Amino acid sequence: MSTELTSGKAPVADVKPDDPAFSCAIVKAQWNDHITGPLAAGAVRTLRDAGVSPDNIKEITVPGAVELVFAARRAIESLHPDAVIVIGCVIRGDTPHFDYVCQSVTQGVTILNTEGKVPVIFSVLTVENEDQALDRAGGRLGNKGSEGALTAISMANLSRSLSR
Repeated sequence: MSTELTSGKAPVADVKPDDPAFSCAIVKAQWNDHITGPLAAGAVRTLRDAGVSPDNIKEITVPGAVELVFAARRAIESLHPDAVIVIGCVIRGDTPHFDYVCQSVTQGVTILNTEGKVPVIFSVLTVENEDQALDRAGGRLGNKGSEGALTAISMANLSRSLSR
């Protein structure tokens, strides 16, 4: 789900879980917390607005973006959520480290999704600079954490409908 760039507003939160017991794990990287914090808060707020019980939202914090995949896997195994949202922010620097981190996290989330246990939603910002990140963490381009929450609900609903 992508923010409409012309208006800068996130989609209307009209998505609701099909199951009243819907649960979601949010795995957030601590690195760039001034950005990942608002992203996670947006995800929680959107889940709550959609009717998800606070008891069914589990927040997990890891040091950095590379650790998101491990924690998402452990959350799937131990918490058995209907969806997982991974939240991070990787800002390009002067070294190839940005590319390695982005590739690692992307491949890890892809592997978790191909296993098909639960949808793992990629709410990791991969940006050129801090201004781009702030624009997407509640700024002029909306909140990608909120969008991740809507996607988590939509994908869990899809998964449930295909399992029937």
